[in-house]
Amino acid sequence: MVCIVLNMFQMAANFEGSSASYNKVLEILNYVFTIIFIAEATLKLIAFGRSYFKSSWNNFDFIVVCFSIFDIVLGLMDSKSLAFLRVGPQLARVMRVLRVSRVFRLMNKFKGLQALIETITFSLPSLMNVLALLMLFYFIFSVLGNFLFGGVIRGEVIDSYTNFKNFGYSMIILMRVSTGEDWNKIMYDVSRVPPHCIPGETCGSEYAYLFFIIFIMLCSFIMLNLFILVII
Repeated sequence: MVCIVLNMFQMAANFEGSSASYNKVLEILNYVFTIIFIAEATLKLIAFGRSYFKSSWNNFDFIVVCFSIFDIVLGLMDSKSLAFLRVGPQLARVMRVLRVSRVFRLMNKFKGLQALIETITFSLPSLMNVLALLMLFYFIFSVLGNFLFGGVIRGEVIDSYTNFKNFGYSMIILMRVSTGEDWNKIMYDVSRVPPHCIPGETCGSEYAYLFFIIFIMLCSFIMLNLFILVII
């Protein structure tokens, strides 16, 4: 567990603009931790034999070790050696990102985390039903938003990317609203009616306040609490 925590700090120590010597030290530390994890997996495999793969956590550890080895191999190969792979550099970056999955090994060490993961796993079927209901609300309000506010193309927040011009844009802006980011400004933009707006550009609907208040109450309060209730 100590190695996993230290490896977390090693992965988090990288930053933009670091010196070559600093990056070299981090790379060497990555090799050291990878060797430790390879040795652990090898010793477990020798000790448990075929029964090693009966545990899902052992399977996960083995996959992480394989990814780590593949990452080291790609790191040791130069760009010319990777020429046979069209996605060579991209694949190398993906393998490096997958090193973060080592953090999940901590869940195998803490019984409390395991119990929490098991609880969420048991709740998944019910959570999927709640998610389906939530997406139904998104669909209904996206259609209503497109119908009521589709003509608003300019405002303090409304622009060419944030608007209700079609169903897709409506869905995206409602997902943003559900996070609470400037939802009141969006509401003010689409609530302007004549003579306080420009027809075809900033005119919305007088139902904007009712629309957004109901949406915020349903999605940000009721549905969120429903997710928590299902898990409890």
